[in-house]
Amino acid sequence: MNLRVTTKRPSILPWLVLLLGLLALSATGCVRRRLTIRSNPPGALVYIDEQEIGRTPIATSFTYYGTRRIRLVKDGYETVTALEKVPPPWYQIPPLDFVSENLVPREIRDERYVDFNLVPQRVVPTQELLGRAQQLRTSSQAGMVVPLPPNASSPTDVR
Repeated sequence: MNLRVTTKRPSILPWLVLLLGLLALSATGCVRRRLTIRSNPPGALVYIDEQEIGRTPIATSFTYYGTRRIRLVKDGYETVTALEKVPPPWYQIPPLDFVSENLVPREIRDERYVDFNLVPQRVVPTQELLGRAQQLRTSSQAGMVVPLPPNASSPTDVR
């Protein structure tokens, strides 16, 4: 008599899927993004993309990388407006961002710092201001526009 006994080995596939699922659930990776703005002197009111954030020094979280419009306003100082580029680090470029956001088992911190030196506001002498007004009046009557003198600065300087 030819009797054959076979034993069936349990499949490893369900265990592998369970192990990978547990590994994915335990991997709590994330990226914390923080932008800190400082000014000299401190205490300037900060606007990022036309939204008031607070007074310097101040830190705020952000979600997306790109160019931000930062404006600092302080009494007695020139208003500063800057377009500040916040480029992504290498681990936040697709498709690597999926790995850093979801599979790295620790928190990654991306901290950026932007420093500004505020310039005291220039008080224009009355005679200079009246002379400039007369010059503009005369040029507008003649039908031409006169540019600002080279030592004058526009109130919306963008660096």
